[in-house]
Amino acid sequence: MQQADFDQFSQLLNATADLYGKTMSGIGISLWWNVLSQYDLTAVREGLNRHMQSPDSGQFMPKPADVIRMIGGTTQDGALLAWSKVNEAVRSIGTYQTVVFDDSIIHAVVMDMGGWVALGTKTEHEWPFVAKEFENRYRGYRNRGGADEYPRTLIGIAEAQNSQNGIASQPPVLIGDAGRAKQVLLGGSDSRRIGFQQLSEQEMGAVMFDAEPRRLQA
Repeated sequence: MQQADFDQFSQLLNATADLYGKTMSGIGISLWWNVLSQYDLTAVREGLNRHMQSPDSGQFMPKPADVIRMIGGTTQDGALLAWSKVNEAVRSIGTYQTVVFDDSIIHAVVMDMGGWVALGTKTEHEWPFVAKEFENRYRGYRNRGGADEYPRTLIGIAEAQNSQNGIASQPPVLIGDAGRAKQVLLGGSDSRRIGFQQLSEQEMGAVMFDAEPRRLQA
């Protein structure tokens, strides 16, 4: 959701609370917003509707986790769905192309596992283990509420080679829902998720000098 959706989001929560004989405070609505703002307003509304229609839990006022479960199922459901997209993309498109998925967590997980090109080097024997690692990492991100930072694209072999030679590359292939994939592209980063910096000899000497008194005291 965008900030412009906040008023409609608040009205939706207040109407839901009223249905259950509850009231929502301003702080409470802000907490709900912080948790659910990564989803579309339409998806949140649908999640609330599904909760209210559930014979198992619909009699209770929902919590944000209930809405998330109704939107995307459990973390295991989400991980399996995400892996099916990655598996299909590797097999049908390949890692030669640069791609953008409709799920930012996929980007974060793939980079944690070595990158898009690295997936293409795995053998069929390794593939089940790759799937399990992906699913576990994906569930970890989902449990933490998503990926705070992720690469805007997953760079393929062609773009990597073209960059080295100063040649322009083709636009990335969007995988999944095109609208959400474009949002992932806009919200991503081109910077490294882990910074690298080479120390100069002078800086190295200063670091060692600062550490020397502590070693002597020990």
